[in-house]
Amino acid sequence: MRACFYPVVSSLMSSLLVLGLAGGPSGVMAQETGAAPADASAAPADMQEPPEPASSPAGTRVRPDASVNPARLNRANAARPTAAAGDAASETKAETPIPVPPETRSVTQHSIRLDGRKIDYTATAGNLLLRNNADQAEASVFYVAYTANTKNTATRPITFLFNGGPGAGSVFLLMGSFGPKRARTSSPAITAPAPYVLADNPDSLLDTTDLVFIDAPGAGFSRIVGRATGKRFWGVDEDLDAFEHFIERYLSVNQRWNSPKYLLGESYGTARAAMLAYRLSQSNIALNGVVLMSSVLNSGAHAEGTDLEAESYLPTYAAIAWYHDKITPKPPSLPAFLDEVRAFASGPYAQALAAGDSLPDSERDAIAARVAHYTGLDVNYAKQTRLQIWPSRFRKQLLISESRTVGRYDARFEGMDYDDASEHPDYDPSVTSVSSAFDAALHEHLAQDLHFDAKDTYRVFNDEALKQWNWKHREWWGEQLMLPYAAADLAEAMRQNPRLRVLSLNGYFDLATPFFQTEYDLSHMGLDPTLRANVQRTYYPTGHMIYLDDAALHSLKSDLVRFYSAGTAQTPKAGSQ
Repeated sequence: MRACFYPVVSSLMSSLLVLGLAGGPSGVMAQETGAAPADASAAPADMQEPPEPASSPAGTRVRPDASVNPARLNRANAARPTAAAGDAASETKAETPIPVPPETRSVTQHSIRLDGRKIDYTATAGNLLLRNNADQAEASVFYVAYTANTKNTATRPITFLFNGGPGAGSVFLLMGSFGPKRARTSSPAITAPAPYVLADNPDSLLDTTDLVFIDAPGAGFSRIVGRATGKRFWGVDEDLDAFEHFIERYLSVNQRWNSPKYLLGESYGTARAAMLAYRLSQSNIALNGVVLMSSVLNSGAHAEGTDLEAESYLPTYAAIAWYHDKITPKPPSLPAFLDEVRAFASGPYAQALAAGDSLPDSERDAIAARVAHYTGLDVNYAKQTRLQIWPSRFRKQLLISESRTVGRYDARFEGMDYDDASEHPDYDPSVTSVSSAFDAALHEHLAQDLHFDAKDTYRVFNDEALKQWNWKHREWWGEQLMLPYAAADLAEAMRQNPRLRVLSLNGYFDLATPFFQTEYDLSHMGLDPTLRANVQRTYYPTGHMIYLDDAALHSLKSDLVRFYSAGTAQTPKAGSQ
């Protein structure tokens, strides 16, 4: 998997990243759109496919294809903003200072019933300023917090949540997952335009933990201010600095230092959470838990010339083919079927790919037949791809006989392209309607419930942040890598804090962050046997945004409550030895 959003090359595709869905560097994006890759120094190959958001592995090949719709390419190229646009300027200091807003917040009181119990809570929508060592404000970070009105607020669990991108606002998690209000979608069908339904969320986590949703600098309502520019915040380590600073300020301003602390990241937000766990520990902020939804834990895993990308995607292809009734006969149990595919992917398939050009034709034919069976594609097509099927091609080919494509973030969604001749889908049907619903719901929630007067545009996704992203990361052992290896930092945080627990949440039909790659990354963390039980994995019959489906969200809530409850059981009571 590449860093969540492999470099995004065009603003046209950046809308897909909106979710913080995570993709990878420019190579990935180019793979889906057919556009040329961005400068490698700006974004790693991880972020590339159409922003292969969270799941695009770094180093995804750039494959321009004449069959790609020329009009789409023209639109993509025309949409690329200049590097000097807005607060995305590449210089360290802005020539003209951007006005620094005061720290403000709108505080309102509400109540909700969860599992038959009434919970009174406080909602706060506001901003905190991040200052440099010279006490100059450089960013105004927007957040929405929901805190239960209890007598033990200071010691109640608190969770910081964020989407990824990079450059995505956290509107998806805020309006679609665990907050007390949730926008309903028609997932996995296309959600109709407004009016949308915004209602109390029976699966809110507010009965278990307080919630703080954060927009990264330059995304959502967060802004870069003073003489700072995008270069100050738009990079792996620069972003970690900002989130570390914000969390420290929030804990101090709200007197929450003694609360059990959790991070919950989605897509590239999982890479951020994993690295932030270590970064916070070095600032004497020990976490109780990290929740990773649709993960990107090693942005350099899919380097050119290696086979891991093909192997990691195969079980996801099989799950999607199963969902769309392309497996004959159709296995009655998806989990059992996927165990079979996993064994093939890491065994005979991996061995065949490792043989490369020396693989005998008879063996190639046999492997191609099994690949075709597990993916629902034609055996001759499997041979034509040299047994390695790119995600964008799979999305185009699976339902081509029906003139339909499947979504990247959630392959249950079906789309309609201009024609069937192009190699890659024109758009991602799993994103377009959802982003509109959440954006509208956010503005309604802020105005009607939180009494927050939004005076600026909410940036669901900031194209400039992704274009200028500095993918270099200094790992815990001191070496600076060109692409971040987030799992390594998380592992070191666990070694230094043996009570740190991790929960990995995975959607079977997610083509942005394939679950088999996440399994690989988590099983290669080099953990001591005593720590391995601290890493748990759960799976859901959904895509990247697991919470879109009511049934999946209900299961997700139950799994998270168990995760938090286990952490609470580990925590010594006040006054105990």
